[in-house]
Amino acid sequence: MQAANSIIARNKNQLEKHVFTSNEEGPLIDVIKASSDNEEGRLVASAIFEAKMNESLANNDFAILYRTNAQSRAFEEALRKVSLKYRIIGGLSFYQRKEIKDLIAYLRFTVNQQDEEAFKRIINLPKRGIGDTTVAKISVIAAEKQDSVWEIVSEITKHVAGRSSFAIEGFANLIKSYKLLLDQKDAFEVASHIAKTSGLLKELYDDKTVEGLARYENVQELLNAIKEFVDNPDNEDKSLGAFLQSVSLLTTADEKEDDGDNDRITLMTIHAAKGLEFKNVHIVGLEEDLFPSQMMLESRNDLEEERRLFYVAITRAEKRLTVSYAETRYHYGRLKMCEPSRFLMEIDQKYMKLSKQRSAPSRLDFDRPERVNPDRDRSESTSSGSMAFVRSLAQKTAQRQAPQQAAAHTPSPDFAPTSTADLTSGQRVEHAKFGFGTVKTVEVNGTERKATIQFEQVGEKVLLLSFAKLRVVA
Repeated sequence: MQAANSIIARNKNQLEKHVFTSNEEGPLIDVIKASSDNEEGRLVASAIFEAKMNESLANNDFAILYRTNAQSRAFEEALRKVSLKYRIIGGLSFYQRKEIKDLIAYLRFTVNQQDEEAFKRIINLPKRGIGDTTVAKISVIAAEKQDSVWEIVSEITKHVAGRSSFAIEGFANLIKSYKLLLDQKDAFEVASHIAKTSGLLKELYDDKTVEGLARYENVQELLNAIKEFVDNPDNEDKSLGAFLQSVSLLTTADEKEDDGDNDRITLMTIHAAKGLEFKNVHIVGLEEDLFPSQMMLESRNDLEEERRLFYVAITRAEKRLTVSYAETRYHYGRLKMCEPSRFLMEIDQKYMKLSKQRSAPSRLDFDRPERVNPDRDRSESTSSGSMAFVRSLAQKTAQRQAPQQAAAHTPSPDFAPTSTADLTSGQRVEHAKFGFGTVKTVEVNGTERKATIQFEQVGEKVLLLSFAKLRVVA
């Protein structure tokens, strides 16, 4: 509470106040410094996991608060990877948001023209004057001719006359142009091109409402995620299909969200958190231009409103508060160097400690005078007396170790992907990169089919059959 008072005291336009609590004095505020926004997500998820195990805490003892909804992606993905359940308050899970599903549908149909669910979602998006009746007619023609919907659409003038046929032909030509890019460009280049030329990005950009801005930021965050996927040296396959497979496997849990389990970590914006309290709170994304927001730096009143919002966030914590920031963050597909938020500088340093950071300090470390109580946490302090109290995590070190790569597989001379519609366990298959393997299981989840395959060179892999290019050997 004293840390919150030290922040709000800097506002000039306020009624003087001094908030107090009857709770006993809590631990120092943990400060997590991460090298990137994705690492911030991993470190926060790791910190929550460790606290749960060490202190026998429940998921609903934790909350992650962020400035904008688009920030939820990194934390959702990190929590899923360590099997921690969560709920989004005041919104949907990142990959369940309409604008994200719209662009993902475009990407899916570009990779796989047999994906009729994606086709129906995007055929009139943005609006092209193609109604439900026309789409239903295409499906009927395809069924009568025992062809796929795409085969009808790609030669629509042979099957449908009138004004709608020209709109459908334009859509087909768009998809054909996207397909040409798949073998020439990486996932980010293809996805960026699709977002721009499909009209989706422009439609969101032209919507100047608060909701429109949030949707635009969400799509940009998806593109940032794709760029980070491409730039990750651990990902040998930079193709759009590889990215879609990673996302589909990661978000399968979204379809099983309502399992009756209410013990979940809370993720929400700080605005939505007003009036709520949680035992353990993580305030994330504490960087200049993010929090405080770049749009709120035009006047002192705007900045003070942001500071009040930070004050609200701090006071949501009942027992423990952790704040975090990233040194780099993708912004409109480009890697941006970030500076710690001025709000971090404004908290009285005697209430803070740097608990997790990269293995070496960086130029973005912010210096502070010697601690008021130099005997406390002396083992963690550095000779400079700055905030660099380094406590490296063995788990984080393990994450940074590059996995050993198996020898590259050279596809057979007659390699060509075959239909996997009737793939069953026990069959032997060949993958262009992973080599030969045996199918262990095939699962069906809605329109998605995935196979667990034991490969000879790389071990067990789970592949989505709509994206995986397999040759059935036997």
